[in-house]
Formats: sequence, structure tokens, C-alpha cells
Amino acid sequence: MSNYHQKYPYPKAQSLNSQQGAVLIVVLLFLVLIILAGVIAVKSGTTDLRLATSDQINTLLVQSADNANQNIEQSINGNSNNDIYIAMTSSGGPFGHFMSKTSNINDEYVFCFRPRGQFFDINRATITTSGGGNVLGNNNGYCDPAEPDDYVSQRNASMTQVNVSLTPPNPKYEAFRNYTIGQDGSETSSQAYMFDISTTAILPAYAGAADAAKDCFKQTSKYESVNNKDETIAGCMAKAGVPSTVLHELANVENKSQRTRCVNLGKGSGKTTELLCSLIP
Repeated sequence: MSNYHQKYPYPKAQSLNSQQGAVLIVVLLFLVLIILAGVIAVKSGTTDLRLATSDQINTLLVQSADNANQNIEQSINGNSNNDIYIAMTSSGGPFGHFMSKTSNINDEYVFCFRPRGQFFDINRATITTSGGGNVLGNNNGYCDPAEPDDYVSQRNASMTQVNVSLTPPNPKYEAFRNYTIGQDGSETSSQAYMFDISTTAILPAYAGAADAAKDCFKQTSKYESVNNKDETIAGCMAKAGVPSTVLHELANVENKSQRTRCVNLGKGSGKTTELLCSLIP
């Protein structure tokens, strides 16, 4: 019986140069992975920053537009002797203009909201007609990013423009709706007028072009009057890349009627009847 021995070759010892090459490849792979992880982290951080900035911009714009609506509501619902109430409801104001003449029903009243003083100035307003052109104020009512006084605050961050128009008629509002309901019941007010109030707030600093917002402010807020939405304020701002928010509010302006209640206190000195009268709101 012969012994058979199989010889297995031993692996050759790798040279020092080949070992260094393998280590270099591994190090390069780790560097690539680290770079990829860094790029992903930077992109994620940038996206989060953009989202946070976008949320802050939207919050600021909504607050600016809503602030204008609140000031308008308080001025109309406040004391009728206040200067702002008189200005808003006078024949030259945004509500009185439509209530004074029936021929003004298709107009649009425009003014820039300036809350650092009296937010509405009758001498800085514009009235546009449905066929185009202005019947009052030329361009005085439009907000202008180049005017520091047109900004809501001294930080020159946001500005808000208000457009007021009569609500277009529709079957929901029946004929003679503006007549007084009656004096003998609990309903002692009449539906006089219904207005569409559009407040547009923007951040000019984030606009692509300096004059883009200025031109867009001159567009109408009445969607039913145009065939292309880009011809409205909101559409123009979106097309020009101007961060903006438009709030639409439907406002009812009612005439509050008052009655007099008198109580007979009897006859005085046999000739006159004494009455105690008070107003019933």
C-alpha cells in the first residue's frame, strides 16, 4: 500500500503595495458614503428651511390681510360719530360710494391699507369702472412697493390692498330684499347692501421683479368680470412670482331702524299730557 500525499499550494504572501491599494479603495468607499450622507443631510435641511420659511410667509400674509378685514369691520360696527365711520360710509367712501348712487353698482373701490394712522384716507383712494379707467384718484389707491408709507409697519415687510365691490346679483337674493321687514316684530333691520371685500397681502422683498407687484395691484379682484384669471390681482401675483394671500369676505351692511315707545304719565296742569319716551333698538 503506497502512501499518497496531495500537496496543497500555500497562498502566496501579498506584497505591501497590494495591501496598501486595498486599504485605499476601502477608505475611498467610506469617503463616498460620507459625502453622500452629507449631501442628503444638506438637501433635507434646505428643504426643511424652505418649508419653515414658507409657513412663516403664509402666516404673516394671512395676518396682514385679516388685520385689514378686522379694522374695516370695527369701523362699520363702531360709533357712528367716529371719523373713520364717517369716512367709510360717506358718499366718497368705499361703502357710501355704492349706496349713494345706483349708477355706481359696477364700480370697484380700491385703497391701500395703512394702519399706522387712520387706515383709510378718502384722498388716497381709487375708483375703477367696469369698462376700464378711473373715475377717482387716478393711481392714488393702489399700493406701491416703492412707497414706505404703503407698508403695514416700519419694517417695510408686507403691504395690503383692499378692493370693495357690490356682490353680483344671483337668484339667492330675492326682489325687494332691501325693504324694511317690519316694525312690529323682533326683526327691525333691513338687508340694504351686500359687499365683496378682497384684501390682498404681499411681501415685495420676495418678488422676482421690483415693479411686478405694483402692476398687479392695478388688476381687478372681480373674477366674474374677466375671461382670464391672470387678469385678476391674485392671478397676476401668482404669475409674477410674488408671495401673496387674498382673503375674500362677504359683508352685509344693514340699516338699523328704531322705534319710539312712550308711556302716558297722565295730564299735567289739566292741559297737556306728559309722556315718557325711549328708543327701542
